[in-house]
Amino acid sequence: MAVLRIGDFDILPGTDQKIDLPVAKLYTDSNVSLPVHIIRAKKTGPTIFISAAVHGDELNGIEIIRRLLKLKSFKLTHGTLIAVPMVNVYGVVNLSRYMPDRRDLNRSFPGSAKGSLAGRVAYIFLNQIVKHCDYGIDLHTGAIHRSNLPQIRADLSDPETKELALIFNAPVVLNSNLVDGSLREAAVENNTKVLLYEAGEALRFDEFSIRLGINGILNVLAHLNMVKKQLSKRKKIDPFIANSSSWLRANASGIVNHERHLGDQVKKGDLLAEIGSPYGEIINVVTAARAGIIIGKQNIPLVQEGEAMYHIAYFTEDDALIAGQIENVQGQVESDG
Repeated sequence: MAVLRIGDFDILPGTDQKIDLPVAKLYTDSNVSLPVHIIRAKKTGPTIFISAAVHGDELNGIEIIRRLLKLKSFKLTHGTLIAVPMVNVYGVVNLSRYMPDRRDLNRSFPGSAKGSLAGRVAYIFLNQIVKHCDYGIDLHTGAIHRSNLPQIRADLSDPETKELALIFNAPVVLNSNLVDGSLREAAVENNTKVLLYEAGEALRFDEFSIRLGINGILNVLAHLNMVKKQLSKRKKIDPFIANSSSWLRANASGIVNHERHLGDQVKKGDLLAEIGSPYGEIINVVTAARAGIIIGKQNIPLVQEGEAMYHIAYFTEDDALIAGQIENVQGQVESDG
């Protein structure tokens, strides 16, 4: 294995090293750095990055990486793991989704060495981290006041990416096209296969999502022969593939009484929520436009007309079977402790 050079640092095979990758200076003339943890096995193998907090208020991924690296049983046998728990350090410090220049870092790739602050961070992350990697797992959550059912989003038209998405073993795999300016788009152009893990809510830890995320990463690493495969007596639960999804929006403004929740199966015409006035009258109701599974949901009990309320994934399989599988996954993760 060759020496891996990131910034001004040389990382040798068989070493475990934490580095601070300089990003930019603040008004106070103090430096802000990207924390990077590199683990290299002595034996040759793939290189994979695991990133979190591209959106600074999405904290679940930070905890997933932290717990993964603390596992006593975790040992890399082949290849290289590059863990970046806080890509948007500025956003984490300020509990903000965005960069200080109000740009979305996940719409700023491939970035520029002399561009905006978001563009510079994107450029550094792409060129110093992603370009070394064969694979990547980018950890996200829902936005503020919105929760996501654990799910993998990936370009399923690529056979290897699809295989990895299923190996991760989240309850749902959503076929997702590449978005202009996203980390995933820039990585794919670099021939890096990337999975995007969406689970939980911004500014919150969700224990189920964290545990499932750790298990999913270990599944992928084992499949790539980077860690030893864990023997399990549990029956593997195959994820379901959703080829499309859409948000249902509020048809009135008011106070929300939710009737359905994350992971629920819905049929066309099912009542999802009532929207009422402060005086108790029901102004309108929100119903399912077609059968599917709720994979995203607004949590705040107030809504404005036109606001997104329920993210529903649509399947070709039996929706009732899917709902049962989701419950089985939740039971397994909870019992694993």
